[in-house]
Amino acid sequence: MSQPLQIGPHTVDPPVVLAPMAGITNAPFRTLCREFSGGRGLFVSEMITTRALVERNAKTMRLVHFDAAEKPRSLQLYGVDPETVGRAVRMIADEDLADHVDLNFGCPVPKVTRKGGGSALPYKRPLLRAILRAAVGNAGGLPVTIKMRKGIDDDHLTYLDAGRIAVDEGVTAVALHGRTAAQHYGGEADWSAIARLKEAVPEIPVLGNGDIWSADDAARMVRETGCDGVVVGRGCLGRPWLFADLVSAFASGGGPSGGEPVYARPSLREVAAVMLRHARLLGEWQEDEARGVIDFRKHVAWYTKGFTVGSDLRRALAVAGSLDELASLLDQLDLDQPWPVGADGPRGRTSGRNRVTLPDGWLDDPHADAAVAADAELATSGG
Repeated sequence: MSQPLQIGPHTVDPPVVLAPMAGITNAPFRTLCREFSGGRGLFVSEMITTRALVERNAKTMRLVHFDAAEKPRSLQLYGVDPETVGRAVRMIADEDLADHVDLNFGCPVPKVTRKGGGSALPYKRPLLRAILRAAVGNAGGLPVTIKMRKGIDDDHLTYLDAGRIAVDEGVTAVALHGRTAAQHYGGEADWSAIARLKEAVPEIPVLGNGDIWSADDAARMVRETGCDGVVVGRGCLGRPWLFADLVSAFASGGGPSGGEPVYARPSLREVAAVMLRHARLLGEWQEDEARGVIDFRKHVAWYTKGFTVGSDLRRALAVAGSLDELASLLDQLDLDQPWPVGADGPRGRTSGRNRVTLPDGWLDDPHADAAVAADAELATSGG
């Protein structure tokens, strides 16, 4: 049986975390995942930018609202300026906006890395230390965790140094995506790096992330790396019931220690019901049914992957404009189809190696103080 994960005062059992994903892990999607898990696990918000939070940007303030059933409330922050990060964390603590703060040092997209943020930032060790010190020092007792990648590329790995800095500065836990920024989401995640990080920072929990497409993958990661828990991102796209599988896999007698967990294998009829509910929840959350359905469109291909859906009907589903239209189109599917064999594979972004866009001279000296550009703090949150 797996051991529960301890994030400060919060016990996470099973040790399973929903990864923050821009435009995905909003309140409606967290609700679905939490319901399938029976309320067990940790479900993290979309990325919130520290500048937008301290400026009380209207969209950001809506994104930091949690449902009453969400406990603990977990919020991920992105920031590159220690002072702004500190102000944001202090605001969260003082105004009781969340119960846990996670800091993003893993985002590989160019608009983030070109300003020295996300997966680029840990290369500048002094800047990383300053941000972590500001966050922990202003958290008022809230646990602060970080999520990061192996480094910028294979020649500029940062995760071991970053892990030790995190321990020094009082970070509660670290999560490692076993890819570099240059890999984006291509290739295979390097789980051996997760094992090395666990050996390097035995003082705090280490969570593994990357290529967890099924509950069996999660159990295998824990067995092979010795990590204390798993962070699931793309594997739950169109599969919120994966969290029910994860609960089963990590339950007594199942998962890493053997036994036979019971996994959800919904028919297309059951999947269609979840799709319609997801779209309805998005509409209620946005207080606009049409906007909710439009927001849901990106989920259609993930939910229907592996099922036989005609190309015309698939296109129509992807441009539905109302709940009635979506329901009518779903009714046209062959809803008696059973769960398809092999439907648990990769979903979402799968881009391969790319050159990482960085500020001029960023790689010159990892131990030099890094000047933060005035526009480095993003003004908007989420996707």
